[in-house]
Amino acid sequence: AQNIIPSKRQISETDVKNGLTEALIRGSQISVNKASSFNGFYLNNSLKILMPKEAKKMKEKLIKLGFKKHVDDFELSMNRAAENASKDALNIFAEAINNITIRDAFSILNGENDAATNYLKKETHQFLYNSCKPIIRSAMKGVSVSKQWTFLVTQYNAIPLTEKINPDLEDYITNKAVNGLFVLIALEEIKIRNNPSARTSEILKKVFN
Repeated sequence: AQNIIPSKRQISETDVKNGLTEALIRGSQISVNKASSFNGFYLNNSLKILMPKEAKKMKEKLIKLGFKKHVDDFELSMNRAAENASKDALNIFAEAINNITIRDAFSILNGENDAATNYLKKETHQFLYNSCKPIIRSAMKGVSVSKQWTFLVTQYNAIPLTEKINPDLEDYITNKAVNGLFVLIALEEIKIRNNPSARTSEILKKVFN
């Protein structure tokens, strides 16, 4: 540890691992709580899920035809599905965090402001996707995502000379939900690294000062 971080000679390998573990757990807990709260996605401009890019023309056309409320309701339903699915992410994060090694911990500590987030993303993204997708599928039914999408597509396809579209909404919303969690975790990591007031325990102060 002394050879890797000379400026932190008083920090043991155990301290570094414990400090990074606590930072990741704290960031994950706060992020999951924010994302899974009511309007956690919908009222956060960094996370809000809008209609898929391939449906941009459809959105613009339907709004011009007076279907703005239906478009808004559909986008709201996608965000509600993501908020519901985010609730179960913490266990997956916790398992990956508990498996962090000393080597990983030092690499993260010396890395960029989002090094811990990138580590967590590498270790958990696929697991999160696989876990969230069936929840998204169920949540989509609960908030009528598919029903509202079918209505919008039907209205759009009735317009002459329109190009038919049919994006995979389950995949789209799942990826948006998972990526949104990492956006929030990165913000929490930056706070801990750069804002002393965010280091709320002795181990965080010791490792990140």
